[in-house]
Amino acid sequence: MKIGIVCYPTYGGSGVVATELGKSLADLGHEVHFITYSQPQRLNFLSDKLFYHEVGIRSYPLFEFAPYELALSSKMVDVVKHEKLDLLHVHYAIPHASSAFMAREILKSQGIHIPFITTLHGTDITLVGKDPSYEPVVTFSINQSDGVTSVSQDLKDETLRHFSIHRDIRVIPNFIDVSRFKKQKKDHFKTAICPNGEKLLVHISNFRKVKRVDDVIHMFVKLNKQIPCKLLLVGDGPERDSMEQLCRSYGVCQDIRFLGKLDAVEEVLSVADLFIMPSEKESFGLAALEAMACEVPLISTNAGGLPELNIQGKTGFLSEVGDVDDMVKNAFYILQPQNLPYFKMNALARALEFDSSRVIPKYVEYYEECLKMATSL
Repeated sequence: MKIGIVCYPTYGGSGVVATELGKSLADLGHEVHFITYSQPQRLNFLSDKLFYHEVGIRSYPLFEFAPYELALSSKMVDVVKHEKLDLLHVHYAIPHASSAFMAREILKSQGIHIPFITTLHGTDITLVGKDPSYEPVVTFSINQSDGVTSVSQDLKDETLRHFSIHRDIRVIPNFIDVSRFKKQKKDHFKTAICPNGEKLLVHISNFRKVKRVDDVIHMFVKLNKQIPCKLLLVGDGPERDSMEQLCRSYGVCQDIRFLGKLDAVEEVLSVADLFIMPSEKESFGLAALEAMACEVPLISTNAGGLPELNIQGKTGFLSEVGDVDDMVKNAFYILQPQNLPYFKMNALARALEFDSSRVIPKYVEYYEECLKMATSL
């Protein structure tokens, strides 16, 4: 197949999943064309099946904001026509689904019929999509899609609760490449961070309020009084400055390191003892899955799709949002020498269920279903 993938080219979960999906499809022999405004962060071109088409956005004095949605639709039309694509797969509904609908209708007027699939990732539904400014367009675009997928059952349920959707939504979970995300021998790194044998906690996010990074720090301060430990905070975002101030107010800067954005997060995860995800909302929890693949158990909330990933008492523990004391209690239990190996083993076993080799075929099967339905109309 020749597949066009539209996504945000950023470190966010939707962009990462879309890029890794495209790379995996190329490995299977499919021709994949990425269409977005800059090269996706994780995209490399070590394959003759991968292509990138940049959406150019021209600035005109008339426009206070450049009309990206129109430019994207035009680019999709251009790529479909000249590269003879079989289907479009757009990730994150806003504005990609509405742009794909416009491109499909333009192409239809020219005698070219191409289906498009929309994958819902999270905040496109749970936050932005609910905004009255966008809801009618989001609802329309989802219903007009030739296929719709969701990264978790929870996100599917929330979509159906808050939008008038009459299309079937197929749940296809996020995935990882376990040949990349696996525990590496980085003992020297662990020794440098934890010279006295401290336990190492890790949190990875985009530092938005919904991630509740302050809960990570509150929890760490309490846990550190019971078990000597260190904390690595990976990522960047609007809350980073205030989190650094919070660390200073506690006087724990010597035990907490802010690492910023990292490409090789698996190297950090390889030396971690515990991964903390106290999010207020999490449609799936891709960073948590990456940690589990590196044999790191989880302390998470029970928000969104996290209970579909983190198995209570087996791969880690789930707490109510904001219940820092419960997280501390659970972390203390996991970190006991007699318990930690059990949770590490189960975390890895659970992660293997989401290996790309198991999930990518589900997308290919869905593509074939949508193409068959489109040609029968």
